Amino acid sequence: MNKKLIIVTSPPACGKTYISKELAKHLNHIVYLDKDTLITLSKQIFKVAGEPYNRSSDFFEENIRDYEYECVVELALEALEYEDVVLINAPFTREIRDMDYINGLKKKLAEKSASLVVIWVKTDPEIVHQRMISRNSDRDTWKLEHWDEYIASCNFEIPKELDSPDTKDDLLIFNNNNEEEFESSMKRITGILEESIQRD
Repeated sequence: MNKKLIIVTSPPACGKTYISKELAKHLNHIVYLDKDTLITLSKQIFKVAGEPYNRSSDFFEENIRDYEYECVVELALEALEYEDVVLINAPFTREIRDMDYINGLKKKLAEKSASLVVIWVKTDPEIVHQRMISRNSDRDTWKLEHWDEYIASCNFEIPKELDSPDTKDDLLIFNNNNEEEFESSMKRITGILEESIQRD
């Protein structure tokens, strides 16, 4: 069996969390990590610094954002010492399009005899808007109040630069606009992952 780090990624409110948890239920020997678990610590940083809680602020960008990603990736790398598959649920909005970052991560994974799988959740912006309203989370307050500005900053393009013709599972697209797409994508991607984990 080959060790895998699976990153489930997309802009916020595309359905990453539900998809990630369902994938984790379907796969064996897996550790599930959600970057949002770190929000409790991040809120405390805002509080101690006397800053309003705004995950779209300059303060968040400068003092919190990158450290959340660094922390969850380090947890994943450590977990691969003890388990075959680790899944991270997080947007990775910039990192996923930074090939220096991706290649650096692949190098770290290779040292643990592990490979990287990126699952891109493809959801239309209109669906994202409705889901964000429905989930009613304080992390989305600024985004919903400044929707046009926020959505213009999101990149819904598939990160095709991650796709190598020689690797079947380096970039997998999970279509998630409706229940039919969800069921079809879950079946297809679970099958690919189970095959690649067992084969390698």
